[in-house]
Amino acid sequence: MKTRRRRAGRTTSPQRPRYVLRLYVTGTTARSIRAIKNVQRICEEHLRGDYELEVVDIYQNLPLARGDQIFAAPTLVKRLPAPLRQLIGDMSDEQRVLIGLDLRPVARQG
Repeated sequence: MKTRRRRAGRTTSPQRPRYVLRLYVTGTTARSIRAIKNVQRICEEHLRGDYELEVVDIYQNLPLARGDQIFAAPTLVKRLPAPLRQLIGDMSDEQRVLIGLDLRPVARQG
């Protein structure tokens, strides 16, 4: 797996900053693939185009992982907006990911 960048459409509103995220994974393991899908889904649902997501395979780019002090994978790094945050795991706990990204969960209609 190579490093991949995904830029969502530019729809940044004045109220919401643009998010710059980097997801570190280890190859094409089930856990890595699940983390990628979960982060992409969360970004599309909650950031609606106001983000840039870079997926980095630490097997392919170990120096970058060392530079960000990654010690476990999958790890999602929120680079912008500040403060910098790291979330570890397959990102299946959406509420935890939203809190880590400083986003409020969308209220469920019921």
